[in-house]
Amino acid sequence: METMINGSVNKHVYETPITENAFELTDEEKMKKIEFHFSKIMQVLGLNLFDDSLSGTPKRVAKMFVKEIFSGLNPDNKPKISLFENKYNYKKMLVEKDITLFSYCEHHFVPIIGKAHVAYIPGAHVIGLSKINRLVQYYAKRPQVQERLTMQIANALKSILHSDDVAVLIEADHLCVASRGIKDTNSTTITSAYSGKFENETTRQEFLSHIYQK
Repeated sequence: METMINGSVNKHVYETPITENAFELTDEEKMKKIEFHFSKIMQVLGLNLFDDSLSGTPKRVAKMFVKEIFSGLNPDNKPKISLFENKYNYKKMLVEKDITLFSYCEHHFVPIIGKAHVAYIPGAHVIGLSKINRLVQYYAKRPQVQERLTMQIANALKSILHSDDVAVLIEADHLCVASRGIKDTNSTTITSAYSGKFENETTRQEFLSHIYQK
């Protein structure tokens, strides 16, 4: 399945839904609360928290949630993006493809595993290549839906570059589909966002040819 989104949609539609007091607690306070509540979930499931294999699980899960897989919820963790002068006056497409992507479905909190392909056409500045990867990971590290993730990455790049000439395509497997429910292990979801010059069919096809070239 492929979902294509153009660049004209209100970007605020694609913000992660969080509460007004989301950042009142420190990370340590959040981990304490999650540890407590997760231990209750385990008890409800009938797990023995006195077992040496399980006793530390609530604390491990709490740390994983706050410091790792959902760390992108905290704006303090947003990567600092370095821009460099485009001293070579490079005006062709710049593509960063096959960026490793790990996220979590916000409907079932199970993994989304895939790769992101990002492109832009430079103007006066270019982005440090590793910063594109970090930006993808920042927006992936939160409960997500793939359509929103695609647009968040695209909107962030447009804001940083002060240009609409951005393309993002994500291919991902959803374990909420593969490991439960329909249990389809063969399907892949593709979402894409094209804006500026990438809304031109020729430019878009050039981008896709870079991604899928043998």
